[in-house]
Amino acid sequence: MKTSESQRLILAARYLRRDEQGAVVETPEEMCRRVARGVASAEAAWGAAPAEVARWEEEFYHLLDRLDFLPNSPTLINCGGPLGQLAACFVLPLEDDIAAIFETLKNAALIHKSGGGTGFDFSPLRPRGTPVHHTRGLASGPVSFMRVFNAATEEIRQGGVRRGANMGILRVDHPDIREFIGAKLQESTFRNFNLSVAVTDRFMLAVQRGERWPLVFGGRQFGEVEAAELFAEMAASAHRCGDPGLLFLDAINRANPVPALGTITATNPCGEQPLLPYESCTLGSINLAHMTRGRDGC
Repeated sequence: MKTSESQRLILAARYLRRDEQGAVVETPEEMCRRVARGVASAEAAWGAAPAEVARWEEEFYHLLDRLDFLPNSPTLINCGGPLGQLAACFVLPLEDDIAAIFETLKNAALIHKSGGGTGFDFSPLRPRGTPVHHTRGLASGPVSFMRVFNAATEEIRQGGVRRGANMGILRVDHPDIREFIGAKLQESTFRNFNLSVAVTDRFMLAVQRGERWPLVFGGRQFGEVEAAELFAEMAASAHRCGDPGLLFLDAINRANPVPALGTITATNPCGEQPLLPYESCTLGSINLAHMTRGRDGC
């Protein structure tokens, strides 16, 4: 494997195996061999003979060693080890119930510990100031629970090698949408979250037509805002701090290949992969510079 000094430093800091004293005990080539052997071993579960498993191991090893392809971080970290968690990111559901919220937080912590990231749609959580019937108190709203998730992520380094990553999503018609839009304007807040507003075709049409936009939750309308003003707030916040992004819900679900399994409302932390609850994505990187033909035909 041809690597630069900085690449070798990153490999040693994040991916190469260490002993109990913390000393690196694996070379980059040995990492590639460990990953290739772990991935190829799955072929045996589908009836492949040992010789065929070995052939796939060699093919995958050379892809890695030549840096033609690299799998995501959890695969490089966990493959060939006892944990065996190779997925990069997961979407976890949220319910408007305190026990369910913290069950989701527990699952997120376990995913972060294994090297994965998580995406959440906070829209099911009731708005700030609405009654909590069992306690006669008032709800603190989705943004307050995002702070809890952010703080928990801060304390858990993914797989012991990197900080956790989350995607927080809120529907554009949620009554707390303005608080959500400005959540990252204060420096250093929600540094473990990317934020995206889930917008609909109806909202974008309301912006275009200069219409007012209802804010609703649980079948009850909490107020109205000018759709264009709300859109301008999103743009201003994104210009200042990079968040929120926009998640086009209707477009995503028009392209949903398995609509019978449910409606997609969330993505992985970087936003490139919409997922249903409890789905995961196993990402990888193709070295496109190695896939082109030069003047010599290579």
